[in-house]
Amino acid sequence: MASLKSLAKDTAIYGLSSIVGRFLNYLLVPLYTAKIAASSGGYGVVTEIYSYTALLFVILTFGMETSLFRFINREDENDPTRVYTTALIAVGAVGLFFFASVCLGIHPISQWMGYADHPEYVLMMAAVVALDAFQAIPFCYLRYLKRPFKFAALKLGFIFLNIGLNLLFFLVFPAIIPGWEIKVGYVFLLNLLCTGFITFCFWKELFCIRWRIDFSLLKRMLSYGWPILVLGIAGILNQTADKMIFKHVMPGKAGEVELGIYGACVKIAMIMAMITQAFRYAYEPFVFASKKSGEDADNREMYAAAMKYFLIFTFLAFLCVVGYLDVLKHIIGRGYWPALRAVPIVMVAEILMGVYFNLSFWYKLTDRTIWGAWFSGAGCLVLITLNILFIPQFSYMACAWAGVAGYGTATMLSYFVGQHYYPINYPLKSIFGYTFLTAVIFVAMTFNGEYVANVPLRLALNTLLIILFLVVIIRQDFPLKNLPVVGKYFRK
Repeated sequence: MASLKSLAKDTAIYGLSSIVGRFLNYLLVPLYTAKIAASSGGYGVVTEIYSYTALLFVILTFGMETSLFRFINREDENDPTRVYTTALIAVGAVGLFFFASVCLGIHPISQWMGYADHPEYVLMMAAVVALDAFQAIPFCYLRYLKRPFKFAALKLGFIFLNIGLNLLFFLVFPAIIPGWEIKVGYVFLLNLLCTGFITFCFWKELFCIRWRIDFSLLKRMLSYGWPILVLGIAGILNQTADKMIFKHVMPGKAGEVELGIYGACVKIAMIMAMITQAFRYAYEPFVFASKKSGEDADNREMYAAAMKYFLIFTFLAFLCVVGYLDVLKHIIGRGYWPALRAVPIVMVAEILMGVYFNLSFWYKLTDRTIWGAWFSGAGCLVLITLNILFIPQFSYMACAWAGVAGYGTATMLSYFVGQHYYPINYPLKSIFGYTFLTAVIFVAMTFNGEYVANVPLRLALNTLLIILFLVVIIRQDFPLKNLPVVGKYFRK
């Protein structure tokens, strides 16, 4: 129980930085969708280029984040700094090589991507992704050192700086500087400036240590991490392949416009990604550290409980987003609203991604990471195939459903194979019960959206349904009498 409380505390801190940061970053979505017209396709450019950076980030870190936690927590490891600097040098060297290669081949690369007139977009984002990959290792080290407050401060610092500069370039300067022209390239330029600034904030983690690389250790880390790289590539393709494929399957201006509309609406669904990311930041170092303690039986019970509570909170978040979509939709421009119907489907895909992440620890803890590569690869194959087949007919709705199918495939494969190699007694009865309740409430909310024309009444009815869900989870898994301070009033 103490372990779960520690996990909950760290998740809350990481979650606060992630959720608050993402929420603040969402302020950029109404800014961009207000200043970049949906019909221009400009937001489609932003959506596509960021999808490539997400994939490149996974490639440039090549599994070193998980490898760092695995090797720094080994029972025979008595020099954590050696593991940290080995990973840091390796990722930094690969990042420098990548950026130099992009600089040398900038014109053919930008032409292939369809941005021959704006090679600076590609160059700026190449620099951003190289710096992001390098920063990932110090951020992991902070998590290992259990310094969530510095982690959160740096993440939020980036967000505040980015928002401030975007407000200047997209709102203030156009109002006070005659002839100021709003350009899509400002999005990438400001990201680069903020990323560079945060890199300098790691001065202590970068300059107050003894840099050294252990090639024998690096070889073992690469051997452990390459299947995680494959897993990561497949995993990120599950999130971004639709955006990369979209313009090739639906070419021309229409494809660019549709992609921009879909990319803006998907931002609303990203609350699931926030929760999953927050959970991952706390859970990954926690699991590897607890494995080191050797209390395997107790840990398996904890993994099962963590899965259930993760699902409870994601289901609650899902219902809140669906229930208040009439309010949340105003964070994007009205021209982007047609894709709102894809939001619940994308959130289901994000929930499945979170479940898959929870299930993934059996092959990481047993050093069978190759299985993760197979599972993610299978899910990615399903997703890409469905996108290619159905985008021409169903546009971005095909992207949303393909995500569910891809993550669903990976999740099912991981669960059944995992129960053979590393059996965990998940509370399936409770999990399926909450899943069914969430589905019923979602159907009721959908009915309200179709047949209740009055928006305040619709929001009131959806609020009652969310309260119903809260009542059930409080009665079943969060009894009020166990709460600190106020719990004493419910024990009588």
